[in-house]
Amino acid sequence: MIENIRLSFQGIWSHKMRSFLTMLGIIIGIASIISIVSTIKGTNEQIKKNLIGSGTNTVQIQLYQNDWPYEMLYNGLPNGIPVISESTVEELRAIPNVESVALYTTRMDYNNSVFYGNTGLSGCQIFGTDNAYFSANGLVLKQGRLFVDSDFSAFRPVVIIDAGTAESIFSDTDPLGKTLEIGQMPFTVIGVVDDDAQFEPVINTIDEYYTYFYGQSTSRIFLPHAVWPAVYTFDEPQNVSLRVNRTEDMTDAGRLGAEILNAQIFESTNIRYQAEDLLKQAEELQNLSNATNSQLIWIASISLLVGGIGVMNIMLVSVTERTREIGLKKAIGAKKSRILWQFLTEAAVLTSLGGILGVGAGIALAQIISGITSAPVAISVPFILIAVVFSMGIGIIFGLIPSFKAANLNPIDALRHE
Repeated sequence: MIENIRLSFQGIWSHKMRSFLTMLGIIIGIASIISIVSTIKGTNEQIKKNLIGSGTNTVQIQLYQNDWPYEMLYNGLPNGIPVISESTVEELRAIPNVESVALYTTRMDYNNSVFYGNTGLSGCQIFGTDNAYFSANGLVLKQGRLFVDSDFSAFRPVVIIDAGTAESIFSDTDPLGKTLEIGQMPFTVIGVVDDDAQFEPVINTIDEYYTYFYGQSTSRIFLPHAVWPAVYTFDEPQNVSLRVNRTEDMTDAGRLGAEILNAQIFESTNIRYQAEDLLKQAEELQNLSNATNSQLIWIASISLLVGGIGVMNIMLVSVTERTREIGLKKAIGAKKSRILWQFLTEAAVLTSLGGILGVGAGIALAQIISGITSAPVAISVPFILIAVVFSMGIGIIFGLIPSFKAANLNPIDALRHE
């Protein structure tokens, strides 16, 4: 085998231009497929990252009515939905792979009910939370402090704001100790939080904007959940944040969490808890992307077929050119299998070199496409290995006919060939 490989490289090197032109179809085909697959993989990773965000692996479980989030502001307190009990929280904590559980209520403020002095804050999102909410949702303290037990037990009118709120209302002024008026009730700012990882999704279309940001707010204000009823509704059912170990665990944890919460609803109602399945949304977008791009892969594969035909053609030419050499080898005792493997090895080496060059060209092409179009790319090492092995397979498949022709030559006729 080593001798066959050595002879293959010798033959390729002695006809450099012809060998390169023969490999060109393989190079173009492999390069096209590698660049397309890299773009697909990069796009899929970007979709997943856009939806899931900075990697907090947090699932939100909220009340839905007929597949739409239940709007407490317009619909009021729902019937038959109890406040989540401590025993239910323990059940949620017992879900496999769940790291932490946080309860919260939330309301979008559309009525300019938040003021600092004479300055109103429109469109902010207000939360009534426990202390676990911040770590569960990847929020870290930037200034001041988080809530303490006495804030809940003493019903203190204090708030924590996010960095966006601090910048929009207080600008360069230190927000700590300042008073915000929420629903005509004064609250003292005790802390500022921000997302643990500053993540900005790549938004290319208006559909992606609504996918990633529907229901999101640039300003967030957090109250102790004990104080929430003083501003909004008493005995309002909470939503749940589940933080899990891995991204892959999010769907199962959300489904089990929703089942536990819905088991507490005894009255017949169309209002149910439902987990926000970001992985499913990502998968649907990825499938749409894959369905489109798989057609490009099939088109690019045609060049591999053309390259394989080119390999067969040049190997037939090589057999014709080396007929006397084959006859001489058979005359001194070379077996058919020896001749067969020599030419098969030469075809496999030729296409393998084309595959390796194609991989390099594909990676370079993917980077060029990324630079021009800003499309994300992700190089798949397993697919690179598959591409090289596949190119070798093309050489073996399309080299069979020339190899059999060489192996079956009559040694006498071969020696007499001019």
